[in-house]
Amino acid sequence: MVVCIRRDKRGGHHGVSVSCNSRNGFSMIEVLVSVFVLALGVIGAAGMQLVSLRTTQQSAFQTAALQLASEMADKMRANANQMGLPDDQNPFLALNYKSATDAAPEAPAKLCFSATCSASELASADIYDLQRRVKELLPSGRVTICRDTQPWDESINGLAWDCTAGAGNGSVVIKMGWQEKAADGKLIKNENDLFPPAVALTVQPYAQ
Repeated sequence: MVVCIRRDKRGGHHGVSVSCNSRNGFSMIEVLVSVFVLALGVIGAAGMQLVSLRTTQQSAFQTAALQLASEMADKMRANANQMGLPDDQNPFLALNYKSATDAAPEAPAKLCFSATCSASELASADIYDLQRRVKELLPSGRVTICRDTQPWDESINGLAWDCTAGAGNGSVVIKMGWQEKAADGKLIKNENDLFPPAVALTVQPYAQ
């Protein structure tokens, strides 16, 4: 910044002299521009951090859902007695739990951790444990087990909760989901105001 000072000449000379000195510093406008640029950078960094945290959280939900579905599939395959029953008697195929609206799951008489259980009692304990963990680990978590010939719905380009197979037809599938959020924080819902399944795991492929 250059500062000029006007001085009157006195004495033997007449006229006016102007002296200019160069000084280091910033004007108010320069300071305001710097603050504005810095603020934009901070806001951008905060936004990126928020998106990163949301992505990490959704990834954790996805991992939890896959683990829950895989564990339940293994338990169902191991319980050949109950899986061999007709569909209308198979307790696993009756599961359609919505943690956001359904009552809290009730513990069965036996949890089968140490007690000797029948195949039916073991199935009840496994179903209860799955419901309890879905409610605990997934926001507004939902799980359903059914026979489905087409878990992927091409009309909506995604997984669907509806099960298209009749009794004895189609693969046994575990579907699981939770209320996800988009990058902008909005809730992800379909045209029916429902969030779609995020996981569909085949327990027992259909064989004619």
